[in-house]
Amino acid sequence: MANTTDVVSAIRELTNTKQLERNELIDLLKDGLHAALVKRYGPNVRAEIGIDELKGSIRIVVLKTVVETVEDPGTQVSLEEARYEDSEFEPGDVLEEEVPFEQFGRTAVQAAKQRIIQRVREGERSRIREEFSGKVGELLSGEVQQIERGKIVVMLNKFREAEAIIPYRDQNHREHFHQGDTIRAVLKRIEETPKGPRLILSRADPLFVKALFKLEVPEIQQQIVEIRATAREAGSRTKIAVWSRDDGIDPVGACVGLKGSRVQAVVNELNGERIDIVPWSSDPERFAKLSLAPARVARVFSDPESKTIQAIVDEDQLSLAIGRNGQNVRLASELTGWKVDLYSSREWLERGGEGPLFAPLPPT
Repeated sequence: MANTTDVVSAIRELTNTKQLERNELIDLLKDGLHAALVKRYGPNVRAEIGIDELKGSIRIVVLKTVVETVEDPGTQVSLEEARYEDSEFEPGDVLEEEVPFEQFGRTAVQAAKQRIIQRVREGERSRIREEFSGKVGELLSGEVQQIERGKIVVMLNKFREAEAIIPYRDQNHREHFHQGDTIRAVLKRIEETPKGPRLILSRADPLFVKALFKLEVPEIQQQIVEIRATAREAGSRTKIAVWSRDDGIDPVGACVGLKGSRVQAVVNELNGERIDIVPWSSDPERFAKLSLAPARVARVFSDPESKTIQAIVDEDQLSLAIGRNGQNVRLASELTGWKVDLYSSREWLERGGEGPLFAPLPPT
């Protein structure tokens, strides 16, 4: 039938480009044509729509009930008019009124097209959710598509239809990317928007460091070694605490790699960010002592009620334990989840020497 060839050809094209089943697209086209019929005949219209893809034809038939008095022209036809078509018609019979496809004009085609586009988008959104809902915390690779209003828009290598961005707060501000650059980031979360799911990526979150170590360390992939805690100031320094299920495997050594090869690969991706790898411990005092590396800690005391650790270091270790602008002790607090207060050995002795650190201070 005239003007239908292009529409039927579009079915084949959409099947190839949008990864939809041919039957689904035909149903969508029928839905769109029915929507156009509703506009013309009203919401109660009854119709049969046949699409023959091989012949390139579309047949549309509107069904109308024969009545004495017409109340709804969209669904009824008068007995007089019906008998003009066939003298055998009686009230209650159904008249099949064939509607030439070309009578719908551009409106019908556009309605069908919009239905198809809408369903295609819904299908894409569902596939994006299914594809990425279980991938939070995993590395994704892509290309910088554009940088707008501070956010980096990423076209993913394996799922180009997905909307993926790195918000300003999730960027390492010591890095600079340009359109066309290859980029890797961790999937932080999935946000629902009116346009569908949006993938929020990050290069600043501690999850990014964990994902990079998982990529480089087979023992982490095999779940023998586990990163139990992370603390990070993106672009400057990160601390990770690692633990091994196998007593025969050193978790720190596994993450460092032969001649530092594994940790260096992570450092390179982070553009030189410093990484401290320490053993994890369930003992808060031991964990706090380890977390202050590379400083050597003489003694630690804990107050479980306030989740406070007081750590004593020798004078020559104090500045190392504090770190530049307090960074080392700040990251240690974040890593352990306890507030870590530092004291030099001299200051501690002035507070009572070997006595319990949380005991009342001696009178002055």
